[in-house]
Amino acid sequence: MDFKIVQVKEDVLVENNQKAKEVREMLHKKHIFFLNVMASPGSGKTTLLCNLINRLKDKYKIGVMEADIDGDVDAERISKRTGVKAIQVHTSGACHLTAQMVEDATKSFEIDDLDLLILENIGNLVCPAEFDTGSNLNMMLLSVPEGHDKPLKYPLMFQVSNVAVITKIDTLPVFDFDFDKCEEYIHRRNPKAKVFKVSALKDEGVDELAKYLSSLIDQK
Repeated sequence: MDFKIVQVKEDVLVENNQKAKEVREMLHKKHIFFLNVMASPGSGKTTLLCNLINRLKDKYKIGVMEADIDGDVDAERISKRTGVKAIQVHTSGACHLTAQMVEDATKSFEIDDLDLLILENIGNLVCPAEFDTGSNLNMMLLSVPEGHDKPLKYPLMFQVSNVAVITKIDTLPVFDFDFDKCEEYIHRRNPKAKVFKVSALKDEGVDELAKYLSSLIDQK
């Protein structure tokens, strides 16, 4: 019997990549910097974003897209703690956000007024790394409690991320985490990745990260 193998995933990614290109071009024309933040659930994405936004909001007009399968807890936290507009994007069960979802979500903002658009992607170290969202910068977070070996286990996430932020460094006394090994593993996956170490709770290292992001936003 004759049969044909259809590479569905490849077709989906090709279509998504084209849409991501369109999103990137659209935001570039409007001089909007688009930051895509990816990490595991509980890594401290929302807490760090609140801290960063409060440092940047006086200089830039910021909009935030919070992606989750359900619920609006994170969007509410961002709005209450920073005062910037945050919208919740539900993925209807999907473990990632596509470029089309991003384009649709931008319609909830007065997009022409923004300088910085932030996406807090689905909490997952696998699926979000596979889909280009049209971002200018992919920033992933790895928390100390997760362990320093994650770059070996989730290679694509570290390969596609321009910035790797090691979070919750205040918990180092409790966990066996080797910074040097982690940085070695990150650069094994992506030699050009810039690595930061922060504790959003203790306000350590966040200012350095904010200054770095600001330098990129100013170049848009």
